[in-house]
Amino acid sequence: MPQITLIEAVTQALAHEMKNDPSVVVLGEDVGVNGGVFRATVGLQEKFGAERVIDTPLDELTIAGLTVGLAAQGMKPVAEAQFEGFIYPMMEHIACHAARLRTRTRGRMSCPAVFRAPWGGGIRAPEHHSEANEHLFTNIPGLRVVLPSSPGRAYGLLLAAIRDPDPVIFLEPKRIYRQYKEEVTDDGEALPLDVCFVLRDGSDVTLVTWGAQVKETLEAADALAGEGISAEVIDVATLKPLDFDTIHESVRKTGRCVIVHEAPRTAGFGAEIAARLAEHAMYDLVAPVERVTGYDTHIPLYRLEMKYLPSVERIVAAVKRTLAAS
Repeated sequence: MPQITLIEAVTQALAHEMKNDPSVVVLGEDVGVNGGVFRATVGLQEKFGAERVIDTPLDELTIAGLTVGLAAQGMKPVAEAQFEGFIYPMMEHIACHAARLRTRTRGRMSCPAVFRAPWGGGIRAPEHHSEANEHLFTNIPGLRVVLPSSPGRAYGLLLAAIRDPDPVIFLEPKRIYRQYKEEVTDDGEALPLDVCFVLRDGSDVTLVTWGAQVKETLEAADALAGEGISAEVIDVATLKPLDFDTIHESVRKTGRCVIVHEAPRTAGFGAEIAARLAEHAMYDLVAPVERVTGYDTHIPLYRLEMKYLPSVERIVAAVKRTLAAS
């Protein structure tokens, strides 16, 4: 079985769906001739033609409008924003039309579209190229928000997103695009949306995270194990709808929870998870919920960038605070 990177898994999933479903089209800036700024769509235009892999103008508002129009008329467009920081102009059509089309037409129409974007920091890029703003989309009714953390989950979740009858925001952690490989079978088998993945069992603390931060969280769990602390690690994967039952079941077992994300702290999605734990798991907790996050600033330039992102050391320190509190 071949080993591939996360970015190759994205390409593989797109190619599989385009081969098997003629209604799937890809559009965005430089996605055709150049194969995308990160080469996520490399080779697709040669294989499927310029009518299905469409190079657009440098105009995110137009890309989003085309995507909604295509989806409303029975196509399955997959639109790319070159970086997630470029997605703000697309919000007009995502929030006002894509997310509302099913409700607005009382179910007569839907918007089976995927909006892809390279997400997060860690590649020594300017701030508009390093955004982590997934929480903006989780607050919009009518959207699914998906954030894979490995090649296998990128492949399976992107297949599921393309096949979903409603709009999906699919954010790809570009820091780990090529960081490691794993075996992925190109069999067209989708992974389920709307579920968390328990990556590691534990009994002392629950670590909840998503995207690129899964790597540091698993490394923190390894470090804690060396000190006799057993950490359960959960990859949220689909932020909205949130599979809170899996998180609650874990916290019921461990009594402690640390949430890790690189988005700014205030009103980040970790705050939503913490609020639900306060509502539904208060008597299961033996210590306050901790959050390890980015800071309430724009992500800095590269010399300070890694100090902004959650680190293994910060995660381990947060876990130890929960143990000391109880």
